[in-house]
Amino acid sequence: MPITKSAKKALRQSKKRKKRNSQKSRFLKDQIKSLKKLVAVKDKKGALALLPKVYKAIDKSAKTNIIKENAAARIKSRLTKTVNKL
Repeated sequence: MPITKSAKKALRQSKKRKKRNSQKSRFLKDQIKSLKKLVAVKDKKGALALLPKVYKAIDKSAKTNIIKENAAARIKSRLTKTVNKL
């Protein structure tokens, strides 16, 4: 347990940030899963409609360092490729 005042504050900040980051990460994963479900049932219109929202979530995650920028680009590329195959 933290003893000094600054260590206590750092722990509070760390907990808040962890909660916020995990929420953003979960939101991103949910968006990607929903797109993959649409691809699995071959719903091209739905997938094309959802793709910009998924892009937005990926870009926000990369901007706030939830995922790295190259990982974001790779994910976007792969998702686009799967949607275009429909």
